[in-house]
Amino acid sequence: MAEAERAGKRSPQLAPLSREHHEGLLLVWRIYQGMKNDVDPGRIYQYILWYWQNHIKPHFFLEEKILLPYLPAGHELALRMQKDHEQIRKMILDLSKHSDKSLFIELANFIDEHIRFEEQELYGFLEQILSKDQLDIIFLRLGEHPSPGSEWTDDFWIKVR
Repeated sequence: MAEAERAGKRSPQLAPLSREHHEGLLLVWRIYQGMKNDVDPGRIYQYILWYWQNHIKPHFFLEEKILLPYLPAGHELALRMQKDHEQIRKMILDLSKHSDKSLFIELANFIDEHIRFEEQELYGFLEQILSKDQLDIIFLRLGEHPSPGSEWTDDFWIKVR
């Protein structure tokens, strides 16, 4: 763990979650691009809902059910992860009542900040406190939950000339 951290790389056991975070940063970029290209907010909203159901919600499940038990009870990083997850859930629900560009920006900024927190603080902390055997168990449990197969087909973030 310390070796991976010194090299600036994620442990192989947590790498699947980090790859999902990379996809989450693409979500953020796509929201920004869609707004920059004056895409109909309804298209962006539909993508966010699809992404929530197919990516964010399953990712939160993995973190909350698999990683959280390894954190000390009441630890500030665990509390922040849970608070951030709840805030993202709420923000996405609020979009159904009123979806406009300012809420998209707020959501994208929050997701970006949350991913960076987990990558830089939470995962690094777990890699420091957990043994290789514990990380291996996490990896095995992550493998029991394959990613959903649904594909999004409206590439609204690509500017049409």
